[in-house]
Amino acid sequence: MTDHGQELGLYAISVVAQLVGTGQQNIRLYERRGLLTPDRTAGGTRQYSDADLAVLRRISELLAEGLNLAGVAKVLELEAVNARLQGELALLRSRRA
Repeated sequence: MTDHGQELGLYAISVVAQLVGTGQQNIRLYERRGLLTPDRTAGGTRQYSDADLAVLRRISELLAEGLNLAGVAKVLELEAVNARLQGELALLRSRRA
């Protein structure tokens, strides 16, 4: 179950950069590479959610382990697929019980 509060864009890029410990240019690069998609205001300002912060922290972990951005993208993709499949399996098991 997802907490919708985690998905609301609450933070400006400058705040996120401080919280995660990376530069704003890195965050923009990750967005250009499709690693995250922050909300945008009507004026186009990025607004990051708690879920975005979690993704950025995971990106930092993977980069620290030596992966390049292509590797990070693949790991994030596989983790998302795995989470989705685990959710589907849990649903199927609950229906059988």
